[in-house]
Amino acid sequence: LIETLTTPSVLSKRYGTLLPEEAATAARQIEHEAYSIAGESAAPDGGDGIDILQVYSKEISKRMLETVKARPSIGSNAVDNDAAEAPPADDPPSSSPTGDDASDT
Repeated sequence: LIETLTTPSVLSKRYGTLLPEEAATAARQIEHEAYSIAGESAAPDGGDGIDILQVYSKEISKRMLETVKARPSIGSNAVDNDAAEAPPADDPPSSSPTGDDASDT
């Protein structure tokens, strides 16, 4: 979890990476909360544990995403910069005739 939060990835391209200390603190909190929720969802007979593991994994993913989204994002600035560099979409093509031009011929 710490490695995911601190190293380049698809997630970090959009939301940025955390400092190792910040990631360690966030990881402890995320894991604690996910473990608590997974434990509450446990079947009374204990089962085979797959359901608990699925809940735990889902909570880890959800909370990790919430954590990075809550931070100021460098990725959103990059997206805005890309949009600013794109050519304007409202320039009409010069070689395609309009319906009015076709009726003149």
